[in-house]
Amino acid sequence: MSSQQWYFDLNRKVAVPASERGPGDHMLGPYPSRADAENWKARVEARNEAWDEAEEDDEDVAERGE
Repeated sequence: MSSQQWYFDLNRKVAVPASERGPGDHMLGPYPSRADAENWKARVEARNEAWDEAEEDDEDVAERGE
């Protein structure tokens, strides 16, 4: 496995190795692989969904006074 870091370039809509990354405000990462960089959106959506579920659970507990 390579130790190369990857980024997702929001302007070009492609994964790029660290050596080709552009300005930080146009990049997401670093990611450990090209596939991870290319699939950033699915990872973000899954994380956000998990956070929303956890928040709902916390609200349910607060409403019950636990």
